[in-house]
Amino acid sequence: MRPSLRLLGAPVLAVITALAMSVAATATAADQPADKQTIKVGISVGTAEKIFAIVKRVAQRDGLKIETVVFNDYQLPNAALAAGDLDANAFQHKPFLDNQIKARGYDLVSVGLTVTAPLGFYSRKIKKLEDLPEGASVGIQNDPSNGNRALRLLQDYQLIKLRPQAVADNNATTSDVIENPRKLKLIPLDAAQLPRSLDDLTAASINNDYATQAGLVPARDAIGRESPTGPYANLIAVRRADRDAPWARRLVQAYQSREVRDFIETEFKGSLVPAF
Repeated sequence: MRPSLRLLGAPVLAVITALAMSVAATATAADQPADKQTIKVGISVGTAEKIFAIVKRVAQRDGLKIETVVFNDYQLPNAALAAGDLDANAFQHKPFLDNQIKARGYDLVSVGLTVTAPLGFYSRKIKKLEDLPEGASVGIQNDPSNGNRALRLLQDYQLIKLRPQAVADNNATTSDVIENPRKLKLIPLDAAQLPRSLDDLTAASINNDYATQAGLVPARDAIGRESPTGPYANLIAVRRADRDAPWARRLVQAYQSREVRDFIETEFKGSLVPAF
């Protein structure tokens, strides 16, 4: 017959209880993501470098040292994060992250928002996007997320019409253009190449980082621009296992501090807009 716990006696019950609590505590600790005092964050070249100079200073006061790794490419930061070479990255909006997860199987999640960078079209030949002439050559990004974004902006200016389902799915490509009354030549190019191609194009859609790197001021020089509200707020991404890590929370708190908000609003004057 198996003895009941009632008959085991207080000393034995105390030992069993202590062992159970120890096992539970060990399991709980194992489930918790580890904290860190130093982290590596991948960012894009340009404006993010200026912002993270302030973020680093704020985080340091909270005991978190941030080392930034600067990328001049939109494909590498998520690969580096997924591989464990970074602890976090801060360069992309959710539609871009969702597309990369779907295409490459990354197990990455957002832990906080940073800024919205309204996408703009630029030109050395015309002053307004609605002035695009018939047959104009128009450069757009060749990655699915930003290419979709550029096409939707052209539709917002009533220059083209897209297949409604592609708009609803947020994945429009040039093959989804169903009306193009001005016979625009839509030319997908690598995002980093678009500023260098302005002389050869009538207009080009250029991401803010690459625009500022080329000496353009988005709030001043864009001939057509997105509204700052919408689904394209940039975010801080981490591996799913780290989403609840204390260092991830401190990173987000540092970025979303009043000090960083004031810097963004003063430094960029509407070219970038805080999304928090």
